[in-house]
Amino acid sequence: KYNFFNIEKIEVVNNTLISKNSILEKLEEINEKNIFSINKNDIEDPLMNIDFLEKIEVSKKYPNRIIIKIFETYPIAKIYKDEKKFYLDTSSRLISYKEDLNHINLPNVFGDNAEKYFADFLKKLKDNNFPYQKIKNYHYYQIGRWDLQLLDDKIVKLPHSKIIMAIRKSIELLDHEKFKNYKVIDLRIHDKIIVE
Repeated sequence: KYNFFNIEKIEVVNNTLISKNSILEKLEEINEKNIFSINKNDIEDPLMNIDFLEKIEVSKKYPNRIIIKIFETYPIAKIYKDEKKFYLDTSSRLISYKEDLNHINLPNVFGDNAEKYFADFLKKLKDNNFPYQKIKNYHYYQIGRWDLQLLDDKIVKLPHSKIIMAIRKSIELLDHEKFKNYKVIDLRIHDKIIVE
């Protein structure tokens, strides 16, 4: 009925991590189909399992073009789980490690179930202006606390409660001249600072 409205072009925009080809390959089924017969699910469903894809917006440009706007998550850490390496993205999803993304400088995260709590913890660090770019490794402990290993190998041990106060105190101590020579700043006990 609408032969002249067959899809001739699919445009992919706003993508950086996800390759255009990986999207187009998954949408081969809709090529040359009638633009009126295609709905959003016909496009969303094949793309559901693409790494770093958060959501898409689809628009039709008549007579024969579809534009797919990509919204991506992005990797925030490398995490080790069951002796395997994964990326952890901004939606707290584990994504299989790929060597082609190895150029992205990311911290390492260790600890059972750390992926469940890392994004929230990172947000607390950012919200309180902790220099999170200087963190090399995060170690999560089952009691709900974190140790931070900085790029200069200094260790900051945080408590499981009153975490915001401890983050703010650690920033102050890391900037203080008297604490420059210490390798460990331990804030696990409320109102006490232990240094080594």
